[in-house]
Amino acid sequence: MIALSTIFKYLSLIGSFAVVGTLLAMGFLLLDTHGKLSTSAQKLRTMLWICGLTWSIGSIGTILFTLATILDQPLSVALDSTVLRSFVTQVTLGQYLLFQSIVALFITFASIRVNKILTVIVLLILTLIGLVAPIFQSHSASSGSHAMAIGSLVVHVVALSLWVGGVITLAILDPEDRPIAVPRFSALALWAAIAVVISGTANAWARLDFKEAWNSTYAWVVIGKVVLTIILITIGYLHRKNLALRSSINWTGFARLIFAESLVMVVTVAMGAWLSSNQAPLRPERPKFDPALAVAGISTPPAPTWSRIFLSYEPDALMIGILVTAVALYIKGVVVLTKRGDKWPVGRTISFALAISAIDFATSGGLGLYAHFAFSYHMVAHMILGMIAPIGIVLGAPITLALRTLPQGRNGDERGVRGSLLAALHSKLAIFYTNPLVALAFFDGSLFALYFTNLFGSLMQSHVGHLVMNVHFLLAGILFFHVVIGIDPNPRRVPHLVRIVILFAAMSIHAFFSVALMSNSTLIDGGYFASLKSPWLLDLLADQRIGGSIGWAMGEIPILLALVATFISWVKDDSRESIRIDKNAARSAAMGQPDELATYNKYLQDLAQRDRNEP
Repeated sequence: MIALSTIFKYLSLIGSFAVVGTLLAMGFLLLDTHGKLSTSAQKLRTMLWICGLTWSIGSIGTILFTLATILDQPLSVALDSTVLRSFVTQVTLGQYLLFQSIVALFITFASIRVNKILTVIVLLILTLIGLVAPIFQSHSASSGSHAMAIGSLVVHVVALSLWVGGVITLAILDPEDRPIAVPRFSALALWAAIAVVISGTANAWARLDFKEAWNSTYAWVVIGKVVLTIILITIGYLHRKNLALRSSINWTGFARLIFAESLVMVVTVAMGAWLSSNQAPLRPERPKFDPALAVAGISTPPAPTWSRIFLSYEPDALMIGILVTAVALYIKGVVVLTKRGDKWPVGRTISFALAISAIDFATSGGLGLYAHFAFSYHMVAHMILGMIAPIGIVLGAPITLALRTLPQGRNGDERGVRGSLLAALHSKLAIFYTNPLVALAFFDGSLFALYFTNLFGSLMQSHVGHLVMNVHFLLAGILFFHVVIGIDPNPRRVPHLVRIVILFAAMSIHAFFSVALMSNSTLIDGGYFASLKSPWLLDLLADQRIGGSIGWAMGEIPILLALVATFISWVKDDSRESIRIDKNAARSAAMGQPDELATYNKYLQDLAQRDRNEP
């Protein structure tokens, strides 16, 4: 049973990794033709179909054998329709595995008709989401250092899929396509390899009991995987060394190196499949039962003080990985501009850095820690993520920086990464989301949908729920402030008067939400905070009302600042428009031409004279 389970997990892993690599090559590594797949990329659609089918078979088999293992029954019991339906609809792990299978099947069928680069990018994002979904209920999810273990494993799998999948795809590309794809993949592979090593180390540190692990088979497989990873990094170094001497590359020998690397990766993935099918020697559990550890995955912290809030740190590895990636890309963009001789305003960099620091404090810092245990601290974190940090992100102008530094097309027909970003910014979907009313609905309307329904209590029960909330707060805030005070390009021009009206509406709606929350006589968390049994939090309803008052105070101030900034921007734009009109008039006068105002006045005088002359 375990051997068959490992085989199907291996099929699922290698199939999904190959899907990621194929989509990566189609969307970024190979040339495109004005935003559509080139002939070389279209050839990969057959491979995408085969890889998607392999992933689908592996995912469906994983569901069946996982259920049989949990029940400790033969496979025939897992095939019973009632038992299987209960597993995939009522058990969280079954739901995640079903979602992964649906994604795999969707990619398989979509591969037949995919033709545009933007579609490929969407499919790649969907594939990565489907790939990591079951991780939130894996062995890591049941161990200590919950956020650290899960987040690091998610980063590990995503980075490994980009690295392994890319190498497998390079191995099967036509020889004439490799010189185009390899240089761009080489830079990505370096960062992916670094992420694999760091995230794997962090996950092992968070989960394993090193005193007991060294005498187990699990440890020897881990050691073997580490050795193979070192070999892969060495081969990657040889790749980059070869590319540094591009004029003297022996592509025949280079192809052999790629095939050798892909074979080593296949073995490495097989080891990973075995590891995922076997329980690791975990850190010993605490003898005393901690309800917070069982519910939130974090031990109950001591009563909050200023020093504990500002100095405590409970790392959320997934959010840290996202933030580190954003910072690395931003710094890379600034460095590219500097080397080119252009200047990037220091204030924008500082604004972006402060926003990233605020996000980290609200998710992994002391505030993020206590946000799991008290609604008042949750609301402070919400306001930072939804109100304060987005302003810093928007004023940092990351889209403008990306447009100025992303690579152009490699020939006259290729849209390239920059062109794809431009196409996304001017798409119908972007035009829809940047509508001020839509942005306001996400920004303020979602508050009522979250906090005055059962959704809040449900999301608070799981790590993925916390992640969804944090990402939603952040993205909704970025969208709203991008529309009203954004520096980056906007697909629609919003008049300043409309922006001011939207800001006043946001203030009113937010105030109404806070008052409704403060006056609520029942708890809205579905019993989550009570289940934690925090000894320093006795009156949950009073804490909820404090959270409502905090939301009112912290929510109004950023909107007022945005209102002032919008008014100043309006005045400056009017001033610039007046200067432009004066310059045009002066230019026309210098050329012996009447200015526009004089011409219009003369036109009105002629009309009045004609009316007087008519009988």
